[in-house]
Amino acid sequence: MTGFKGAIFDVDGTLLDSMFVWENVAEQYLISQGVTPKPQLNDDLLALGGHEIPDYFRAEYGLRRSALDVRRGIHKLLKQFYHYDALPKDGVVYALDVLRERGVKMCVATATDRGLIEPALRRCGLLEYFGRIFTCSEEETSKNSPDIYLRAAAHLGTDIAETLVFEDALYAIQSAKSAGFPVAAAYDFSARDKQEEIKELSDYYFIRMDELLETLSPDS
Repeated sequence: MTGFKGAIFDVDGTLLDSMFVWENVAEQYLISQGVTPKPQLNDDLLALGGHEIPDYFRAEYGLRRSALDVRRGIHKLLKQFYHYDALPKDGVVYALDVLRERGVKMCVATATDRGLIEPALRRCGLLEYFGRIFTCSEEETSKNSPDIYLRAAAHLGTDIAETLVFEDALYAIQSAKSAGFPVAAAYDFSARDKQEEIKELSDYYFIRMDELLETLSPDS
């Protein structure tokens, strides 16, 4: 694994051990609004950016709330976790140290709102590694499209072929690969039923991020 000059990192399930908190938050929010969630709720939400969830709730559940109200409600449910409890996944800090020492430019591309992600990264000592955070809400896109990765690479000033995308979700990996990015896939329990597909599609695969560095050459 040589020649990479840039790295784009997903957050939930890749940098932070946080995917589990999303498994029930949409359900909790809908129940708080007097709405009964459908069984496929979490599957439907998996590929959506934060800015797309309010439209989904309105279309699927007839929820009469503004996009801002929905985002505020979800943010309130998640704030305690991200601001005080979320932790890095195993091996992340060491891996980021090594990549920074090797001069790899790094930024974040996430589907989660900045108001949750940034305090968590700062508290965990991770924010300093990244030149910029790209969020799907601010970029008005989702990870069903490679747009956020393309914009992140343009910010880094690195060629796509030399910019490694770190992701844990199959649909996001598919998007990055469709634009020609090499992908390093992180195992996360939330995607346990998709691991064979993820392994087949990705260029690299790891359980702990520091394990991936065992394949790095000194001049990468």
